[in-house]
Order: sequence, then C-alpha cells, then structure tokens
Amino acid sequence: MLTAGEVAYILEHAGASAVVVEDALLPVMQEALETADREAAVTVRGVLGSNADGLPDGWEPLEAWSSHDDFDAPQVAIADDDVLQLMYTSGTESQPKGVMMTSRSLVSQYVSCLLDGRFAAEDVALHALPLFHVAAQHCFLMPNIYLGGTNIVLDGPDPATVLAAIEREKVTSLFCPPTVWIALLRHPDFDTRDLSSLAKGYYGASIMPVEIVKELRTRLPAMALFNFYGQTEMSAIALVLSPEDQLRKPGSAGLPAVNVETILVDDQDRPVGPGVEGEMVHRSPHATAGYWNAPDKTEEAFRGGWFHSGDLGVMDDDGYITVVDRKKDMIKSGGENVASREVEEVIYQHPAVAEVAVFGIPHPRWIEAVVAVVVPRPGQTVDEEDVVRFCRDRLAGFKSPKYLAVSDALPKNASGKILKRDLRTTFAHLAG
Repeated sequence: MLTAGEVAYILEHAGASAVVVEDALLPVMQEALETADREAAVTVRGVLGSNADGLPDGWEPLEAWSSHDDFDAPQVAIADDDVLQLMYTSGTESQPKGVMMTSRSLVSQYVSCLLDGRFAAEDVALHALPLFHVAAQHCFLMPNIYLGGTNIVLDGPDPATVLAAIEREKVTSLFCPPTVWIALLRHPDFDTRDLSSLAKGYYGASIMPVEIVKELRTRLPAMALFNFYGQTEMSAIALVLSPEDQLRKPGSAGLPAVNVETILVDDQDRPVGPGVEGEMVHRSPHATAGYWNAPDKTEEAFRGGWFHSGDLGVMDDDGYITVVDRKKDMIKSGGENVASREVEEVIYQHPAVAEVAVFGIPHPRWIEAVVAVVVPRPGQTVDEEDVVRFCRDRLAGFKSPKYLAVSDALPKNASGKILKRDLRTTFAHLAG
C-alpha cells in the first residue's frame, strides 16, 4: 500500500544496502530507489516470484540465491543486544520511526506469546495479515515457527479465502485485527463453512468493540478468545486478556504479559492508582533498544526508565487495564475530554452499524467537535438522526456526535488499523 515516496523515505532513513521485493512491486521499488537516490548504495537486489527473464539490470531472482551446493548454516554470532531488525511503525499519525529490535527483545517476547497465548506445537496457525506488521510477524508467525507449529500463509485477509482455508486446512489458531473479525462475521460464508477446528482466536492491533467480542463468543462458542495488546516498540505484546476474562472484564486489555511490568502515570510521570486515568508505561526485556537515528525520540519515549506507550488507560482493583484511547485520539470538546472509544462502543450497539470511527475536527465554538463515520451492515440503511438520538440516550450530550456521516468503507492501512488522520482531513469541512 505504500507509495514509492514512502518506501524511499524508509530506504533513506534506514541506509539500506540490499532490497528484496515481490515481483508485482518491482516498479514501485525501482521508483523508490531513484527517489531516495540510493541506486548506487543498494548493491544487492532480489526479486521474489520471478525468473531471470525480463528482469531489469542489477536484479536477480531470489531463487538463484539458494541454488548452490553449500548447505552449511551461516556462521554469524548474535549477541543478545544486537539489533536484528528495524521494524518501521505504521505511521498512522506521523512519519514512521525505525524501531530497533534485538535478539533479547524478540526472544523474550516470543516466550510471553507462547505462555500467555497458550501456543502448542500441534497448532495449525493461519496468517492472513501482512507479515511486515509486528503482530503478524512477531506475535504469531515467528513464535509458531520457534515452537514447531504448522503455519498457513495467505496473501491477504479476503474473508471468503480465509474462511475456506480454515475449513480446508483444519486451522486451529487465527489472529485478526477487529476490522477483519468484523468482515468475517459479516460474510455469508461464515455460517456455511466448517469452522469447528478453530480452538484459539486472537485479536489486537486496535481496540475490539465489546459487542463484537460477545458476537464471537456466541457464534464460535468453542473458540478460546485472547486479546493481545501492545505496539511495535514492545515487540509487540504488553498486555493479555485471557479467554476466561473476555466477558468477566469486558473491554479490558488484560494483565501485563509474563515478561512485562506495567503501571499508569499522570502527565508528570507520577504513578496513579486504580480508577484513575493515566498513560500506560512499561518495563520489559521486550522493549525496543530505541529508534534508529533518533536519540531525542528514544530519550523522550524512555524517560524515567519506562517506555511511554502513548495509550491512556484505567486500572481496576484487580490490576486489569482498560485502554481508554490513544492520547492523540482523545477529543477535547468544549473543555471536556471525550474518549473516542467510549462513543464507538455505544454506536457499535446500533443494529444497523457494521463499523464506526469517532474522531475530532476543529470547531469554532467547541474547539473540537465529535464526528462519527459509520459503515452500514449489509442490507441495512443507516439513518443519521436515528444514530445520533441513539447516542444521546446513552451518553452525555458533549460526548454525542455533533456530526455523523455514512460511508461505504473506512480507510485502513494494510494491518487493518483505521486511518483517523485521513478521516479528519476528509471530514474537516463538516464544521464549516
């Protein structure tokens, strides 16, 4: 989904000297190399899924790299704190940052996934989300390989293809962000395919509406459901909500993973107690070594020795943490804080709504106005005034949407996150 300019930024920022590209994306990579002026610097170039015929000069088919007689493993010594990978953040708010992932951070995170996610060597895991995303790669594919499980990799989360693969391959383990779980639930094949092999389902990458959790528990009652909360900088898992707690602690992100310590702090980085909103901060061997070529951002993120997640949460008396919102998604309307998630949870209860995104736009009177963009369920029509009334019956007036729009789809990045920055731009005109 990235443009050549966006790829060029990453090539230049990382100082890449080698690239491997899928054949369909070769034109984008060539343009990116030219844009970044790195054609001379990038001396190793491989193409996946193509033979030698017709490749531009300087490019080789990836298959040729393994066509030799030496089958010895590369003799490379890896220290615990060596940087193995730069995982670039999705950039939903700003330019992506290169997150430095070390051997220690990844292996300790795999252990947390295996234990808290109850992985088993007998698992047949389906991977339909992009593997450049930290959750798909490092919470599911790599831990399953580490353990010796079976992995089925698809080239995208098309609902019909995913549902057919579950039935065909007898898939036992499936991770999807909330948007993909919703797409599966709404697809007509959901009720016709044999999904009985699904023993474990995982969600993460963004907040799952409680109504969708309830629907999954009803329609897939034999599937144990887990919430994995985290972010790239945590490699990625930080909190886990177990199957037993899905309805006992509805909407919660869970407890810190086995190798994670988490507290909530105020704006002065002072710890806050149960019931008080604060920013989630973590200490863990999972945590990144920092941001590539960005010491100031690294220092700011790790001030006081804790990684500052940028997520706001509330801890209950049992230690379970509920994510209130991203700091940047908190709407300040008329001097009052409005958590977009709270409004979204209410709108998801409306019977005609399939998806919703709530965000703020500049307003001459309220400073920010609450906006909701909804996608109707198949065959349903959304009455904008009815949804607003629905909210006002359940929320304080200042939390209810000042503006509501109906759309065929919500903009998302390839990992399934809704791009609220695009929505803010698209619907900024609503406030006049």
